[in-house]
Amino acid sequence: MKLTVKHQETYSRGELILRTLFGGIYIVLPHMFLLFFVQIWAGILIFISWFSILFTGRFPQSFFEFLVGVYRWSLRVNARMYNLSDGYPAFGVDATDEFTSLEVEYPETLSRGHLLLKTFFGGLYCGLPHGFILVFRILWGLILWFLAFWVVLFTGSYPAGWHEFNVGTIRWATRVNLYLYFMTDDYPPFSAKE
Repeated sequence: MKLTVKHQETYSRGELILRTLFGGIYIVLPHMFLLFFVQIWAGILIFISWFSILFTGRFPQSFFEFLVGVYRWSLRVNARMYNLSDGYPAFGVDATDEFTSLEVEYPETLSRGHLLLKTFFGGLYCGLPHGFILVFRILWGLILWFLAFWVVLFTGSYPAGWHEFNVGTIRWATRVNLYLYFMTDDYPPFSAKE
């Protein structure tokens, strides 16, 4: 998996203020309203894919591509709301974005044993340890988000290390989700690196 959010040389102070004050209304509400229904469909596709993997050892490719599109859409929205990139996020699972990128390699085959292991114990051996660390990363990321707001407001520049930390947190969480939703057999590393 390769997830990137481009670090811009300069950020718009006007967009920063607009997103902070009204982003919940003009970005989050319309996107989350649509994503709510899209994610219901995604859940149905994951359920069907579970049986497909169990009986054929394959994740249906069209389902896989749709789910990757849902992750890309969520990434575009999160990148804006964390002030990691400027611009308005595009709607749709097939939309593209100049600032964000997510590539997930389609697995030709998946292990039935891993499928059952993830189904019954994935929350215990993957979700719990990764989730524990991610909670603290997210809390620290929120502090950096708050501090970065002021830095961007006064300088127009987002500190590169802070940007990479928050992108890394999104990257880490995405890897965990891909694993727990049966899209890969590769156990996610305890790392935010590319």
